[in-house]
Amino acid sequence: MSNSRSDNDTLPARPSDHIDSVERTPGTGGLGWRGWLRWGWRQLTSMRTALMLLLFMAVAAIPGSLFPQRQADPNGVVKYYDDNPELASALDTMQLFDVYSSAWFSAIYLLLFVSLIGCIIPRIKHHANALRAKAPRTPARLQRMAAHFTHELHLVVDDTSEADIEQAVAIAEHELRRRGYRTARYDSAKVWSVSAERGYLRETGNLVFHSALVGILVTVLLSTGLNYTGDRVIVQGTTFVNTESAYSSFSPGRYFDRTSLTPYALSLDGFDVEYVDPGRPGAGQAGSFAAHLSIREPGDDDSRAETVRVNAPIEVNGDRIYLLGNGYAPMITIRNAAGDIVYQEPQPFLPQDSAMTSLGVIKVPDGLPEQVGLIGFLYPTQSTLESGAYYSVFPDLINPLMTFNVFTGDLGIDDGTPRSVYQLDTQSMTQLTGGDTGVDSIELAPGQTADLPNGMGTITFEDLTVTEGAEEPVKRFVSLQIQRDTGATWVLIFSILATVGLVTGLLVPRRRLWVKATFTEPVVGERKVRIEYAGLARGEDPGLVRAVEQFRDSHLSAIAEQLPPPHFKKGTP
Repeated sequence: MSNSRSDNDTLPARPSDHIDSVERTPGTGGLGWRGWLRWGWRQLTSMRTALMLLLFMAVAAIPGSLFPQRQADPNGVVKYYDDNPELASALDTMQLFDVYSSAWFSAIYLLLFVSLIGCIIPRIKHHANALRAKAPRTPARLQRMAAHFTHELHLVVDDTSEADIEQAVAIAEHELRRRGYRTARYDSAKVWSVSAERGYLRETGNLVFHSALVGILVTVLLSTGLNYTGDRVIVQGTTFVNTESAYSSFSPGRYFDRTSLTPYALSLDGFDVEYVDPGRPGAGQAGSFAAHLSIREPGDDDSRAETVRVNAPIEVNGDRIYLLGNGYAPMITIRNAAGDIVYQEPQPFLPQDSAMTSLGVIKVPDGLPEQVGLIGFLYPTQSTLESGAYYSVFPDLINPLMTFNVFTGDLGIDDGTPRSVYQLDTQSMTQLTGGDTGVDSIELAPGQTADLPNGMGTITFEDLTVTEGAEEPVKRFVSLQIQRDTGATWVLIFSILATVGLVTGLLVPRRRLWVKATFTEPVVGERKVRIEYAGLARGEDPGLVRAVEQFRDSHLSAIAEQLPPPHFKKGTP
C-alpha cells in the first residue's frame, strides 16, 4: 500500500475534516470556541477531575488548622498580629486567617460542586437506561470469557428431545433469577441460551455515594450562611443572657438574622474537676470536667439543671453548647487612697500550662489618680525554682499565690477602639513594679492586701472561703461555645447514605453469566448436548470462576432432579 497523501485521502474510514485530509480548509480547522467549551466541560465533569478537586480541597483546608481563624478564634488572630506583625499582614493578604471563606477555597469548593453534579447526572441517566434494558445477547464464543466450563449430556432422540433442552435452559434461567440475576432468553435454531447479569446495585451504590457527597456540600454551604457561632466566658455565680452583645465573640453566617436569637439565660452553678493525685502516674492530669448550669427559658417559671462536659454538649432551643475550657477567676478588690472600692469583680485568668499557671489582666480606668493596668499571674500550687522564679507544680488550689506588675498611663479605651479584656497594651504606659523597675512585684495569697505604688491605694486577693463561705478561695470560670447548626441532621443523614453507598459499591460484584445448550455430532439412537457456562466480571473479581463453577454444579443437580433418565443421561465434563 502506498503511503502517499493521495492514498490517505481516499481511505473510506477517514472523515473529511481529518488532519490529513486535503478537503480540510484553513478556515474550518480546529475545535472552535464551542468545541473548546465542550472539551473543558468534559474535563471538568470527569471523575478524575472530581477526585483531584476533592484532594485539593483537603490540602487547602490545612492552613485552617495551622493559623487562627477570625470566625472561630478572633482573639487568636489579634495575638498573632501582635507576635508576628509583618508575617501576619502577608498571611492576611493571602486570606489565611479566613481560609474557609477565602476566594481560592470557595473556587475549589464550587468547582468540586459543579464537577460532581456534571459527573453524576449523565451517570444517573445512563444507569436508569441500563436498569430498563435487557440482559446482553449471548456471545457466539463463550470460551473467550474469563470463566468458562463445558459439560455434555446424552439425550435420547425422540420428538420431545428439543423440549427437554429448552426445559433444561429454563431451569438455568429459574436458578439465575433465584440468585438475583436479571435474565433474558436468546433461542435460535438448535441453540438455546439464557443471558443473565447482576451487580447493578454496585453502580447504584456509587451514585448514592457521590449524590450524598453533593448533599453534604450543599448542606454545609447553605447551613454555613444560616448558622452562627459565639464564645462566652461565664464565671461561677454569674449569668449569661443569649443576646449578641453578651458574647465575647460572635460570628454569624452571611444570611443569619441577628434578631432571631432565641432568648434564654445560663448560670454557672459550679464546676467539678478531678486531678490525678501527686505521686501517682499522670499526676496533675484532669480526669473529668463537668460544668453545672441552670437554664431558664421564656415561659418557664423554674430553671432546669444541665451538665455539660467535654465532647458531651447540651442543646437549648436548637443551640448546641460545648465546653471548651476552664480556669480560675480570683476575686480582686482595688481601693483608692481614701479606701473607696474602685474595682471589685472575679477576673478570669487564662491557663498557660498544664499546671494551670494562669495569666490575667485587670484594667482600672477610673477612681485612681491615673489609669492603672495590672498584669497578674496565678500559681495554684506555688513553688520556687533555684533562680527564684515562681511556678505551679499542681493545677489544684493547694498553695495559691498571685503576683502583679503595675502599669500606669493610657489604657487605650477612651478612643472607642475595641480592646481585648485579656490583653494590656503597655506601649503608652509606665511600668511601676517588676521587670527592670527595681521594685518587686506585688505578691498576694488569698485574704492578703498590699499597697499599690505611689500611694494610689490597695489591692486585695479576696479569700472566698472567708468572705462568702465558699468551698474554695477562688471562683472557677468556663469557656462555652454556643452554635446554631441547622444542617447537622442533614449532614448526618447524607453521611450515612454516603457510607452505605460506598460499602455497597465496594462489596457488590458486577457479573454477567451465560448458559448455552447446543447439539453435538449425532450418534445412533442418541445425541449429545453440550452445555456451556461462562461468566464475565466488570473489574477485578477473584470469586468469578468459583461462582460460575458453583452455578454449573447447582444447575446440573437441578436437571438430574427434574429431568431424570430417560430424558438425560450423565455425560462427561
